[in-house]
Amino acid sequence: MTNQKISTVSAIMLTLSIVISYITSSLPRTFINETKSATLLNILYNTIIVLFIILLVCKLFKKFPGLDILDISNFLGGNVFKNIVGGLFIAYFIISSSMMLRNFCEGLVVVYYPLTKYVFVILMFIIAITLVNRLSFNATLNASSIVFPLVLISVVFLFFGNLNNFSFRRIFPILGDGFYNTFVLGLRNIGAFGGICYLYFLPPMLKEPEKFKKIAVISVISTGAFIFLCVATLLLMFSFFITTDEIMPLFSAARHIEFSSFFQRFESVFLLIWIISFCCYLSITCKFSTHIFNKMFNLSDIRPMLNIFTILIFAVSLIPKNYAISNLFETDIYRYLRIAVGFVLGIIILILANLKKKKVGEKN
Repeated sequence: MTNQKISTVSAIMLTLSIVISYITSSLPRTFINETKSATLLNILYNTIIVLFIILLVCKLFKKFPGLDILDISNFLGGNVFKNIVGGLFIAYFIISSSMMLRNFCEGLVVVYYPLTKYVFVILMFIIAITLVNRLSFNATLNASSIVFPLVLISVVFLFFGNLNNFSFRRIFPILGDGFYNTFVLGLRNIGAFGGICYLYFLPPMLKEPEKFKKIAVISVISTGAFIFLCVATLLLMFSFFITTDEIMPLFSAARHIEFSSFFQRFESVFLLIWIISFCCYLSITCKFSTHIFNKMFNLSDIRPMLNIFTILIFAVSLIPKNYAISNLFETDIYRYLRIAVGFVLGIIILILANLKKKKVGEKN
């Protein structure tokens, strides 16, 4: 995998593919439940904050051209520290993807398969990603590059198709429940920009590593715009989303689109696109986890590890006893996990490594 270089466009699509799975399950509902009518302002605010953070990350990476976070961890604390960091990232990738898979499948059961146990729906995804994992890493990225524009089109279509159902009064009062909720407590929503975790491993994989900053900045801005569009659709359509726990809210919004009597029920097409995109995300997660594991232990054959990580995703997704528990993880725990791993851990490692490099340079 590490020998397969990826293009700038594929790298951007990769990071955007990560957030799609979160958006199509419950992210818009979580945003609206917490920041109410100030949600759109909060998204703009968090996008600017994350943009400054990612510029800092890019600056810190400049001292280590062509290296990823594992290589930098090895420089900072040796092989043992590198393995600890790698293990934390693997655990984060597996746990987060498992919980999102569980929630997504629970939504599918409620919407389309009320008489089917969620285990069988999850199993269908596991079989799908097992087959996808047989393809090369570049093939998976190319698939994501094809699927993401379709997802983007579906979301844009969702927005403009529901213009007649919008009430712009729902964005008032502008500050929602007040300044503190919007700009202080609302800062927790930077966890929605989870694609930053994957950026830490991209530099050695890029065909043009000098464009890493461009990839990172475009990814953050595009993620913010994508979230803004999805949340705007729900906020302007449904005031009841503020107080209810609607499953798969974007799917509910799709049900309201009608273009005469000949063009109705678009939600099935949208859901199919989102399912394919979710499979791509799960495959990317497996392959990144395998890549990290290989760098930790230098395996000669990594293919068995793809199946092992797929089985792990399946096993972890079955741990919650019900939807309420898995939803609690996604809404109340997952965001902090993303912040802790994607922002705090990564930035601390980069800052300490830069200080060490500066100290070593002064000694020399």
